[in-house]
Amino acid sequence: MPQTVVRPSAVIVLAAGQGTRMKSATPKIMHAIGGRSLVGHALAAAQSLAPEHLVAVVRHERDRVAAHIEEAAADLGVMGLAIADQDEVPGTGRAVELGLAALPGDLEGTVVVTYGDVPLLTPETLQRLVAAHEADGNAVTVLTATLADATGYGRIVRDADGLVERIMEHKDALAHAEATGDSSYVEIAEVNSGIYAFDAALLRRTLPQLSTENVQGEKYLTDVLGMARAEGGRVASVGTDDVWEVEGANDRRQLSDLGRQLNERVLRRWMKDGVTVVDPSSTWVDVTVELAADVTLKPGTQLHGSTTVATGAVVGPDSTLVDTRVGERATVKRTDAAEAVIGDDATVGPFTYLRPGTVLGEEGKIGAFYETKKVTIGRGAKLSHLGYAGDAEIGEYTNIGCGNITANYDGVNKHRTVIGSHVRTGSNTVFIAPVTVGDGAYTGAAATVRQDVPAGALALNAVDQRNVAGWVVSRRVGTASAEAAQAAGAVGRGEATEAAQD
Repeated sequence: MPQTVVRPSAVIVLAAGQGTRMKSATPKIMHAIGGRSLVGHALAAAQSLAPEHLVAVVRHERDRVAAHIEEAAADLGVMGLAIADQDEVPGTGRAVELGLAALPGDLEGTVVVTYGDVPLLTPETLQRLVAAHEADGNAVTVLTATLADATGYGRIVRDADGLVERIMEHKDALAHAEATGDSSYVEIAEVNSGIYAFDAALLRRTLPQLSTENVQGEKYLTDVLGMARAEGGRVASVGTDDVWEVEGANDRRQLSDLGRQLNERVLRRWMKDGVTVVDPSSTWVDVTVELAADVTLKPGTQLHGSTTVATGAVVGPDSTLVDTRVGERATVKRTDAAEAVIGDDATVGPFTYLRPGTVLGEEGKIGAFYETKKVTIGRGAKLSHLGYAGDAEIGEYTNIGCGNITANYDGVNKHRTVIGSHVRTGSNTVFIAPVTVGDGAYTGAAATVRQDVPAGALALNAVDQRNVAGWVVSRRVGTASAEAAQAAGAVGRGEATEAAQD
């Protein structure tokens, strides 16, 4: 039986921090891993709970961050997102107080608090937190984890019954140890993730009472737990064995570590669903990518954005696809593609660049060292090697010769080339757009097509070849080429003339 989803009244996502340790002009929560920003991952986890209300609390670069959050929420289909502004009063307690103020004043039920920089937090863990909170009638339920190194984290202090008595912040634990010589709080390995389920009424009563009289001069949200107990409320916890779920990204190293860990999880999930990943260490797949069973990803493959790969397709090695659709049984190797469509049983690569608007039909081919843009290529058509096709339409079963290009730009405007079905073009043909080539037509090698070619016609514009005898021996005296020519019996131009007169 599927687990029943317990829906909280609201989720508050704290996203006000600057993230100075990132040393970046980009706000911390806007840094991305796995195809989403950190806050995008947080919003996705929050949205999985289907809350009645969702609030994001912002401060640093307020307008930029708020716009990003709204865009990320729209991409996830989040409706009714509210933005709350944190003021100059520091601390998570104040942030939640302002987030709560953005919710209806008569809101009842469970309010979940989470962070905008914890990207690996899963919907399943959030659902366990909410379910336990409501089933046990808790005033507060905190998500905890046990770490080998708890530096920087608040410690979970429990009472004799095993319930949460309070949370002691790291700096306060150090201060207590220095003042009393008692390091027991510092030695606690179970830590506060900063993620909670609260009773809404409890928050309304207690948040205005929070003080900044502590080591950091902040309004601690953790103080609400002590207030809840003082009222006789039950404060409990839900633990996670997966410490990555509660890891935040405070600097570039942590961001990289989280990105790698997320990618490993994404790949494991796809392999479980029948995808072959030849070398997971060199393969990167965004969380937004969709793969079918029996897809094979070879080493050096990167799949980003809304890319989809259908059954039986092989991608890689050394290929990067962005917002690209790959059809069934297609083969794509050593290719960069963006906003392209690759049909069933088609082949692409190696060393191919598919720019936006490329549509390759079923059984079609775009081969080595080819670049395409805004081109529709019909079923079975082949662009085998060394060319460029842009702003063009190519019909079914046409064969485009080596070195062909569509000259689509006149310096001001782009023009379109239309090539029909079953056309055969000679090597190094240049199509000067706008131009149309009819069905079944041919072009000769090195043709420059400036005018429309009727169906079934042969387009030629090469001049007769002229050989200048003796040119190398006369004009390149002393070179290896001249010596080779002389050894083969060639004579200079003057000598050839005299021989002719004799």
